[in-house]
Amino acid sequence: MNLRPIPHPRVTFNDRFWAPRIETNRLVTLPIEYEQCRKTGRIGMWTWKPGRPNPPHIFWDSDVAKWLEAAAGSLATHPDRGLERQADAVIEGLAGIQMPDGYLNTHYALVEPEKRWTNLRDGHELYCAGHLMEAAVAYFEATGQRRFLDVMCRYADCIADTFGPRRGQRRGYCGHPEIELALMRLYRATGERRYFELARFFIEERGRQPCYFEVEARARGETPPRRQGGGHEYFQAHAPLREQRDAVGHAVRALYLYSGATDVAAAAGDAGLMAACRRLWRSVTERRMYVTGGAGSSRHGERFTCDYDLPNELAYAETCAAIALVFFAQRMLAAEGNGIYADVLERALYNGVLSGVDLEGRRFFYANPLTAHPVSYAARPGEDKGAHTALDRQEWFGCACCPTNLVRLLASLGQYFYGIGPRALFVHLYAGGEATAEVAGQSVRVTQTTDYPWDGRVRIAVDPARPAAFTVALRIPGWCRAARLEVNGRPVAAASCLKRGYARLNRVWRAGDRIELNLPMPVERIEARPEVRSDGGRIALQRGPLVYCLEEADNGPHLADIALPRDAALTARRQPKLLGGCVTIEGRGCRRATRGWGSTLYRPAASPRVRVGVRAVPYFLWNNRGPGEMRIWIGET
Repeated sequence: MNLRPIPHPRVTFNDRFWAPRIETNRLVTLPIEYEQCRKTGRIGMWTWKPGRPNPPHIFWDSDVAKWLEAAAGSLATHPDRGLERQADAVIEGLAGIQMPDGYLNTHYALVEPEKRWTNLRDGHELYCAGHLMEAAVAYFEATGQRRFLDVMCRYADCIADTFGPRRGQRRGYCGHPEIELALMRLYRATGERRYFELARFFIEERGRQPCYFEVEARARGETPPRRQGGGHEYFQAHAPLREQRDAVGHAVRALYLYSGATDVAAAAGDAGLMAACRRLWRSVTERRMYVTGGAGSSRHGERFTCDYDLPNELAYAETCAAIALVFFAQRMLAAEGNGIYADVLERALYNGVLSGVDLEGRRFFYANPLTAHPVSYAARPGEDKGAHTALDRQEWFGCACCPTNLVRLLASLGQYFYGIGPRALFVHLYAGGEATAEVAGQSVRVTQTTDYPWDGRVRIAVDPARPAAFTVALRIPGWCRAARLEVNGRPVAAASCLKRGYARLNRVWRAGDRIELNLPMPVERIEARPEVRSDGGRIALQRGPLVYCLEEADNGPHLADIALPRDAALTARRQPKLLGGCVTIEGRGCRRATRGWGSTLYRPAASPRVRVGVRAVPYFLWNNRGPGEMRIWIGET
């Protein structure tokens, strides 16, 4: 299929949902993350000298790179000379420590230069390089300035000289995949074929025997240790990707790797590699993904575990993993044009990603559990409590990958909403705003008017510069049971033109043509399949793309004791003044009366049930009214 996204500067938002969030990201989150990077030493680390405190950490380059990419995304839509000067100063700082051969890594250039390329498993050198490459491409596309892009092309050339299958080259790859998708992005921006070949080498070499991580460990005089999450699976180095059947190991590393592999497979027309990506997609989304689009069942190794192992209170579901799933979904969607990928992209974006930042844009979640209680994520000795506290968002983390990942995704959000194919315009996601694209050889303006995701009515104006025959393909979400469609006031049977999840409208389009799409959003009770033992006898509430949860702020403590009768009526209610304006789900449930317990811990089951009002709020909005209990999966009676 090879759908191309409409570049995000050509997509604008004017709705009540995304527009204020993007503005908060630009005006609040981006500046405070710059300050956090400055205060913690990340920005300015290139001035560090031996003997001084706070040496640059091995992955700080990646945090700075993601901030730079977010700055580029902001500059592409809102030129800002002050922000551009900040970014240029950061770029010059990084460029100033680049080695004569092109090598660029702050930690290994300044702190441990003798250890360059000696520990790819743990050193994050290629991971940091990948994020810097992505930032350089984004900055070039936003500003037209080549300085940063040229710096990173020199570094990419250095890496291509160092790694590969030829005699004298290292047959290694990074312990944290990411450079693979970055190299493909660099390849598309420059047309330099060797970047594509290097990405393909890293994909194909990973998992071969003898394992490179064992070879390099022995060269360091070490015995390779076992890691949390199990051996080479943690690093996605346990088997060649083409042979893998299940998503295992560190969830973010896995999903970044699958994203890069999808890019390589699509560019090469490699059916075998694409089949492996499709197989791993099914493993993630059919057997190992939370209802929120979260990925990674265990904080021990931040990893996938086994099929249907989806604990709620101890869920890790790292924000970065949900973002990486968005990346994977976008690439599979571009390659195959199937709405199942956009369905998961939407689920992860509205639930697993947005939950990672509060309404003010100042505090963040690292892990995103589906049940939270004061004792849920008590840190163990030696753990970073901030990273694992699920009861309250944090201002920053020692490992700051999630805040910096969030700010760059939201700064370039428009790229996920539309796709361009041969004589076709695909609408993947719905939001009020406008986009312009070249379709069928001419400029087409598309305008959406909608209150999505609170309401499923979408009006779409299609305005080509001249009358032209092409397809407008509208995604009919998998959660929608009865879509209704009109073109210029005339009903169209959506089922009659539905193909791979999209209603495909083929006609000669003229300026002034209008589409009316109605996606009914009843409240639905969602159940998990019986193998998901954590959710047996429980239901989750969903309306449209949004998963809902109970919060202590609305329902009091001891949320585990609340149950919903199977026949209880559930009503969606608009709440203009609650949580920035949202739709809640209201109903009547029941819970045990608490009287008469005294000091007794257990007693015969005789507690009367009392009727209580139940209010559920969108999951992504929880923890915006202070810390408290939260629960997605609710008992059903």
